Amino acid sequence: MNRRDVIKNVAMMLGGAFSAPTLMAMNHWEKPIQSHPNGVAFSLTQIQRNIVAEIAELILPKTTAPNDVSPGAKDVGVPAFIEMMMKDCYLQPEQLSFMEGLVKMEQVNFLELNDNERKGILKYLEQETKAEMKARQMKQTKMGDNDDHEDIKKVAKGLPFWRLIKELTLLGYFTSEEGIKASFEYVQIPGKVENIKLKPNQKSYAY
Repeated sequence: MNRRDVIKNVAMMLGGAFSAPTLMAMNHWEKPIQSHPNGVAFSLTQIQRNIVAEIAELILPKTTAPNDVSPGAKDVGVPAFIEMMMKDCYLQPEQLSFMEGLVKMEQVNFLELNDNERKGILKYLEQETKAEMKARQMKQTKMGDNDDHEDIKKVAKGLPFWRLIKELTLLGYFTSEEGIKASFEYVQIPGKVENIKLKPNQKSYAY
C-alpha cells in the first residue's frame, strides 16, 4: 500500500472529511507541483518553521501519563511533513494563505508567548476560521467524492491558515508509524465484526 492510500484510509478513520484543496494536494503526492505562477517557490524561514512546530505540538501534544504515553507532533516529524506538503503539493492560493497566517503569528510574537497565551490565540483563530468558512460557504468534501476538484483552481483566496495547519497536522501524525501505533491497536488478522465497549484509555482498533 502506498502513502497516498494510507492517507486516504487514515482520513476515513478521522471522520472522512477534508477540504478540497487538501484532497487535491494528496493527488500531487507522487507528482509534486514544479511550477509556481508568481515565479517564487514556497519557502519558510527558521522562525516560521519553529512556529509551525509549536502550533502542531499544541494540536497534538506529547503525553506522559502512566496509562497514556504517546509521542507528540514534533516527535513524529509533523512539522517537516507540513512544510513538504505545502511546498510540493498545494497550489498557490493555499501557499499564500499559509504564509499570511505565519506572518500574523510573527507579528504577535507567538514564540515568546506562554502556553496559555498561545492556546488563546489558536482558539481565536479557530473561531475566526469557522466564521470565514461559513461566510465563503466552503464545505468539507468527503473522501470518495470527485478528487479532481478543477473548480478549486479558480479560487483566488486560499483555505484559511488554521484549517490548513490543523488538517496537515492530523494527516502527518496519523500517517506516521509512531503516530498510528500510539493511537490505535493494530490487528493484523481481524476477526468477526462486533461492538466492543472500550475500557478507559484503551485504544480503538485499526486493521
